[in-house]
Amino acid sequence: MPDYVWRAATAAGKVEEGQLSAASEALALKQLRAQGLTPLRLVDAASAGAPAPPVRAQGAALLAQPKARAAKGPVNAADVHALTAELAIMLRAGLALDNALRVLIDMAHKPSLRELVQGILDAVKGGTPLSRALAAHRDLFSDFYINMVRSGEISGQMSAVLDRLVEHMERQRALRDSVVSATIYPAILLGVAVLSLVAMLGFVVPQFEKLFTDMGDALPLPTRIVMEMGHAFRQYGLLIALIAVAGVVLLLRWLRSPAGRQWWQARLLRLPLMGRLALKYQLTLFSRSLGTLLGNGVPMLTALHIATETVGNVVLQQALAKVSPIVKEGGKVVQAVAATGIFEPLAINLIRVGEETGRIGPMMLELSNILNREVETGIKRLLTLIEPVLILVLGVLIAAIIVSILLGILSINDLAV
Repeated sequence: MPDYVWRAATAAGKVEEGQLSAASEALALKQLRAQGLTPLRLVDAASAGAPAPPVRAQGAALLAQPKARAAKGPVNAADVHALTAELAIMLRAGLALDNALRVLIDMAHKPSLRELVQGILDAVKGGTPLSRALAAHRDLFSDFYINMVRSGEISGQMSAVLDRLVEHMERQRALRDSVVSATIYPAILLGVAVLSLVAMLGFVVPQFEKLFTDMGDALPLPTRIVMEMGHAFRQYGLLIALIAVAGVVLLLRWLRSPAGRQWWQARLLRLPLMGRLALKYQLTLFSRSLGTLLGNGVPMLTALHIATETVGNVVLQQALAKVSPIVKEGGKVVQAVAATGIFEPLAINLIRVGEETGRIGPMMLELSNILNREVETGIKRLLTLIEPVLILVLGVLIAAIIVSILLGILSINDLAV
């Protein structure tokens, strides 16, 4: 019978560790729960020194031993995600909120996270609702997050609400990761293209300069152009690089400004292929946020306001901001959404069906799933187009330099004859 090393929380919120024997991991978990403990970590004693896989309790993932994580730095989105998942598990297991927060303090893997949870615990012990305690840290917990927690407090289903929050954050992260991952390979190709040009102009072309020095105007025009480019690169390469870096920095700084951001986001929506993908990506964020909020009992006007804030594109945000006033004046959601002009007929019909059946929340979630699939498919199609274009451009540039050099060499042979 194998031995298991365990780590669990007591009903009083204390974290205890120990070892037990059981025929399987499921029976070991059952033994711990029978003792009134909430399992936090369970691993075979034979592999206790290795990084432990997450333990699963009642269908939710429990995080492995926190010592394996980084111990420094500010609290980030990954910490908030882990915090939410752990809190949901402990509340579902029957721990009181204050005891669950004490366990989280003991499990905190870095001082900043421990300080954050301690502040929340102090506020809760002082009689402050959890949602209001989280509102003091709006840089970490968004309005969406806070309102979801508030709906859990009102309905008494805090653990279920936190589970939905975790699912929402995981889907949002998966969508962002898919977009970021899709840009990695084109970025690598672009970097290779730049490095190849630098290598050709900085190291290859100069090797032929002495060979062509005495020919002057007798060199073919393409060869003279490449020679001049190589000469300029050697003489002013550092200055060109500094100007390029400064230009990129200034451009990025301007694009972060309100005017630059609005200009770029408006142009992005007008691009032939990327514009539709950017629109669907932002509408996915809006639909999923709105559906999740409505599904947890958040009032329509509040949910519309918060869901609009989750949209990152300023132009779309301004369009979606017109929905709430129309609904507030008694108009239907489908009419307000159609008036924005940014939703496709399928989305409008889904919202109409949801409004007529009283299931607009689930319909918005269904819409977000549809848009999410379309974004992923669109990204794959776009990559199949971008990748060969970048490779072709890189090949043409390098081939042009090589051909110009060969033309110069052939012209020398012609003069010799």
